[in-house]
Amino acid sequence: MREITYSEAIREAMSQEMRKNPDVFIMGEDIGIYGGAFGVTNGMVEEFGKERVRNTPISEAAISGCAVGAAMTGMRPILEIQFSDFIMIAMDNIVNQAAKMRYMFGGKTKVPIVVRLPGGSGAGFAAQHSQSLEAWMAHVPGLKVVQPSTAYDAKGLMKAALKDDNPVLFYEHKLLYNSKGKVPEEEYEIPLGEADIKNGGTDITIIATGIMVNRSLEAAKQLEQEGISVEIIDPRTLVPLDTKTILESVKKTSRALVVYEAVKRGGYGAEIASMIAESDVFDYLDAPIRRLGGVATPIPYNLKLEKAAVPQVDDIVRECRKLMNK
Repeated sequence: MREITYSEAIREAMSQEMRKNPDVFIMGEDIGIYGGAFGVTNGMVEEFGKERVRNTPISEAAISGCAVGAAMTGMRPILEIQFSDFIMIAMDNIVNQAAKMRYMFGGKTKVPIVVRLPGGSGAGFAAQHSQSLEAWMAHVPGLKVVQPSTAYDAKGLMKAALKDDNPVLFYEHKLLYNSKGKVPEEEYEIPLGEADIKNGGTDITIIATGIMVNRSLEAAKQLEQEGISVEIIDPRTLVPLDTKTILESVKKTSRALVVYEAVKRGGYGAEIASMIAESDVFDYLDAPIRRLGGVATPIPYNLKLEKAAVPQVDDIVRECRKLMNK
């Protein structure tokens, strides 16, 4: 199977759907000839034209408002927010309009929008361009939240998101764009709400999201040398959440560590931890559920400080040792 990058996988998924369905189009800042801030839409305007790959003014409120209106009239817009932090300017249209319309009109209208959100730290973009705010969106009824960690998942989840009749927030970590993985050329979908076991193990379950999946896999290799077997669950979608796969794994290993890049306080990892604690699996735990998240500080511009603000491989290894009382 060929290997392509995470960004190429997203572009391929969007292009395949646009070839099949003339109602699918993409809009955002500098996504045309420039190819987007991270090059994800490179070459798309040449294939689909300026009507379907639409450059917009620098106004997230205007872009999101147009997307809601287009979706309600039968189109299927893809909205690129240049940095996920800027979703705040579009919050009214996404939270009060897109998320509510289908419910408020008794299912007589649909709002099939995919909002692409490059997020996360590690690239030196400082406090206003490096946040992980997916927990905000997961809190809103009516929105679906996707967070792929591999090129394979990115393509399959994007295909599913583009066929969903509800607004989907699609978080893409900036550090993953150039990562490569095996991805089939043919079309395939990964259903929203289906977790993936990235590594099998018997001693500890790590539930990790986004870039933390990759770091957890590195930590698992180190821990294996110490005789600690780690199972890694990637939820892939936060809403809907595959609770069954998570609970089955924790029941097997009797220990759970939730790892996420966002600030630990109020992060989505707390939702996962409480879900485990409120289930029958709680009786199988041999240690308290632990959370490992970011420090409660704006993301620093200095690269060393930026790295210290969010979990790294060594932090994950340390937390696993604590769970094993080592």
